[in-house]
Amino acid sequence: MSAHVHAPAPAPAVVRPSFVTHTRLLTARALRGMMRIPVFVVMQLVQPMIWLLLFGALFRSVVDIPGFGDGFGGTYLEFITPGVVMMTAMFGAAWAGTSFVQDMDRGVMDRFLTSPTRRGALVAATMVYQSIVAVVQGVVVVLVAVACGARFPGGAGGMLVVALAVVLLTALFSALSNAFALLTGQQEALIGISQLITLPLMFLSSAVMDPHLSPGWVQTVARYNPFDWAVVAGREALSSTPDWGLVWSRLGWLALAAVVMWWLATRAFRALQRSA
Repeated sequence: MSAHVHAPAPAPAVVRPSFVTHTRLLTARALRGMMRIPVFVVMQLVQPMIWLLLFGALFRSVVDIPGFGDGFGGTYLEFITPGVVMMTAMFGAAWAGTSFVQDMDRGVMDRFLTSPTRRGALVAATMVYQSIVAVVQGVVVVLVAVACGARFPGGAGGMLVVALAVVLLTALFSALSNAFALLTGQQEALIGISQLITLPLMFLSSAVMDPHLSPGWVQTVARYNPFDWAVVAGREALSSTPDWGLVWSRLGWLALAAVVMWWLATRAFRALQRSA
């Protein structure tokens, strides 16, 4: 009688979760952390409220300056509100890399890097989480402005465009912050770099003042300033007669910049692994 030798059954293939699944799980992790200490989200609204209420009152007469806003017909509060919304988004996103630094200090990042976790999902999850927080904070800023008498003829459609601009701007600066965190590995360095970048971008824009009333070089810088792209898109969408070509071109450039920065931040993991 001949014996039949059966070859061992092949091991089942390991199915690696998709990029979307990893991003969703990592975003949920960040949201759970935020829900445990929601006071941080509230504290981040203190500075925007100062800009909105204090500066909105102090500089309310600047709209009467000839040439201000290129014919802008609203109040200064209505002019500054989109800028404050975008400031809130940019400043919050500039701190996004602190979560990476904390994970590196605690050894959590090492576990991620030795697991099948997708590197791009680690960055994307931070971008999504920060975008959710920024949209919620932006809604609060707009509601406070409306309660103080601001009116935005763009209506719900304009608000949706503002939310989209917030998401794209937040994604861009979250990825940038993550890249710096991976390259430096130090919270102090990340804070210094973030302040060095965000403050000049804010003042070299139309967030609080019309660049047409500033020196010519400020106008030139503002045209290439991604922060100003978001401000212009939001303010234009909330106006009574939006220039949709201008709006979508600014949003398009923001989207392109966010994708490029996400790719660069993902590649920064290589520098982290080489240093380890």
